[in-house]
Amino acid sequence: MLTQINVEYWFRLLYECLRGACYGGLSDTWLVHLWLWIIGLGYAFSIAGLFVVVYTTMRLFELRKREEIYYSTVVPAQGTMDVSPRWQHIVSLANGTGPSEWREAIIEADIMLDDILTRRGYVGDGVGEKLKSIEPSDLTSLQDAWEAHKVRNQIAHEGSAFALSESLAHRTIARFESVFREFKEI
Repeated sequence: MLTQINVEYWFRLLYECLRGACYGGLSDTWLVHLWLWIIGLGYAFSIAGLFVVVYTTMRLFELRKREEIYYSTVVPAQGTMDVSPRWQHIVSLANGTGPSEWREAIIEADIMLDDILTRRGYVGDGVGEKLKSIEPSDLTSLQDAWEAHKVRNQIAHEGSAFALSESLAHRTIARFESVFREFKEI
């Protein structure tokens, strides 16, 4: 059973081999010249490697400066984004003076909601069926969408007999707006 390894013996054996004991008749000068060449090449590769590291580090810092300039552009806030012309038309109708314009604004907003729901992949014959297929966790303003759609249905079924006040019209348009903002359409 081996209990100890004599490391000194193995290093001495390696030293003797490098000094020429392993090669029989080879002279020490050949091995010394070979060793000098290996050392010289090692230094040359080390210096070349150092230049490569310095060069790539400099280029990396230049790249980071260019990235900082490129990515430091200011992104406009959400409130300053371009508003859809369709939504602008609905708002202008809602700010009108008479109930007929308010009715038209609510009907147009409901049509816009129908188009958005269709684009989002909700299926159904109308807005009501599409709203039924939405999970409350998917749309936090789902109740606003229902309330606004109910007002639209009253307008559609009762026509001019439905007494639409200015405050109800603005509340309904505000509900549509909250839904559209959640969908990031306006």
